[in-house]
Amino acid sequence: MKQSEIKELSTEEVVERVEVETAALQKLRMIHTVSPLENPLRIRDARRTVARLKAEQTRRAINENKA
Repeated sequence: MKQSEIKELSTEEVVERVEVETAALQKLRMIHTVSPLENPLRIRDARRTVARLKAEQTRRAINENKA
């Protein structure tokens, strides 16, 4: 998910996506532990997506507190 796509989401959607993407990341890690993934870079992409979502969530929380 790109940063531009994340900025278009509402605050509630960002919170929801953080939960969904975090669960997907945990599932990928579990699957990779049992048997190696065909493309282990998917773990990196999922981790970065979660980080982007959390950064946007924090950014919005800071902007709400300033306003």
